[in-house]
Amino acid sequence: MGLQERIAALRQRHAALEDQIHEENNRPHPDDDRIAELKREKLRIKDEMERVSQEAEA
Repeated sequence: MGLQERIAALRQRHAALEDQIHEENNRPHPDDDRIAELKREKLRIKDEMERVSQEAEA
């Protein structure tokens, strides 16, 4: 998988996590632990996207 494809896949995963966070927040009784877990994963993906982008520029 090329770097651009990897970045695209990470962006898709990041967007999917955002959708899951939004969905969880709109439930009658949102699970705060689940939301925190999703946000941590989203941040990890964002960090990886930045790292891969820097590699692509190098």
